[in-house]
Amino acid sequence: MTMKKTFIAASIALAALSGCNSSDSVNTYTEARFATFNLSFDRATYEDLVAEMSLTQDEQSVLIERYKNADLSLTEKEIATAEKVIQIRNVAEIIQRVRPNAFVLAEFNNDGNGEDMKALNGFHDNYLAHSQNDQQPIAFAYKQNIATNTGLPSDYDLNLDGTASGTGDDAWGFGFYHGQYAFAVFSQFEIDKENVRTFQHFKWKDMPGEKNIEIVNCDVELPAGKKCGDAWYSDEAWAQFPLSSKNHADIPVIIPQPNGEKEVVHFLVSHPAPPIFDNPAKHNTERNRAELQFWNDYIDSKNYMYDDKGVYGGLPAGSHFVVAGDLNADHQMGDGDRQTIANLISHSMVNVEGTLGSYAPTSNGGEFCLNEGICTRNPDTPHVENITSTSGLRLDYVIPSATLDVKGSGVFWPAGNEDGYYLVYDEELGNSKGVSSDHRMVWVDLDLTK
Repeated sequence: MTMKKTFIAASIALAALSGCNSSDSVNTYTEARFATFNLSFDRATYEDLVAEMSLTQDEQSVLIERYKNADLSLTEKEIATAEKVIQIRNVAEIIQRVRPNAFVLAEFNNDGNGEDMKALNGFHDNYLAHSQNDQQPIAFAYKQNIATNTGLPSDYDLNLDGTASGTGDDAWGFGFYHGQYAFAVFSQFEIDKENVRTFQHFKWKDMPGEKNIEIVNCDVELPAGKKCGDAWYSDEAWAQFPLSSKNHADIPVIIPQPNGEKEVVHFLVSHPAPPIFDNPAKHNTERNRAELQFWNDYIDSKNYMYDDKGVYGGLPAGSHFVVAGDLNADHQMGDGDRQTIANLISHSMVNVEGTLGSYAPTSNGGEFCLNEGICTRNPDTPHVENITSTSGLRLDYVIPSATLDVKGSGVFWPAGNEDGYYLVYDEELGNSKGVSSDHRMVWVDLDLTK
């Protein structure tokens, strides 16, 4: 398999994607690169991530040098930090190589409410702003931290184990503290802050056709008092249950054009629950399906959804948009509801050429990983060139609207003979999160002149 756009060609295209300077030094753009990347920056606490991101470039280098020299005076904590810093630097190098104009940072823990910027600013200022292995530093003038339901305590025993712990499966979104598995957006385009919409508190019950999930796996031991076909959640819990395992966010970015006009692209970002680790009512699978259906309905301009400001309605008809994120679903493989993700990537409002056609993002690395026996799950995937994670599945998406022309795309997954392979594979660590991530960065280049 060959990539639609090789890394060399992608580098050549950067001049166009960077825009051109007008006389008043404001960048203008005829093309834009949108991307998503599950960074695997999950940490035991948010404070751990802040500490790693707060290390200066010199502090990082000293620590890594001591680590590589097997300095016996290093504490266990320092060793663990050094390994995390190496991972962060590798992730930063991938971003510097791909050079998106705007992208989703999935699995980037925050304070839960998305108010504390220390970790995000630290990643930007202490890693992305410094050359990684001779790559050009990259800057993003605009950042959007997103509140999350992960680790947000509920008052209910949601997993029916007899205890309302407020964490793990008893949180409104799985997480052991509020802010775990959160996501954010970095952009070189101005974010229209006043018109950002989030749907953290939109209730699952208020989505048309949805009802309290029911026990369908009857071949396992069920909680006391429950039988096959029963509703899983109590009426009280279901009435409060949010649709989003994390959040759904509509982030408008403003892109200056050479003709003086400004294009607005709605960056529609989310990270639905993975359709695995299910209870007998298939709670994660059903939630993933509903979270994906939300975007199907949103770009259809349906009116049932209300945002966190109480404003009803979906995307205004005719708007430019890009749906992006680790959507945790594959339309041909895996445990999720394949039809719902298939409906999204083939939606009439979507540029299908960029999702299923000749510009669907590809790499050589996915096939190489499977052929070499490095990726061991789902080896019979029918679209090996499109997979975006070491699971052998296509989980990460950049889905442009039909109002935008696609000029190129890719999955950053070098094969063994390609430049950058060390960023996705290590002889000792394999293709684990210790190298960079178990997901790959996906990008799409869009023509803004249509």
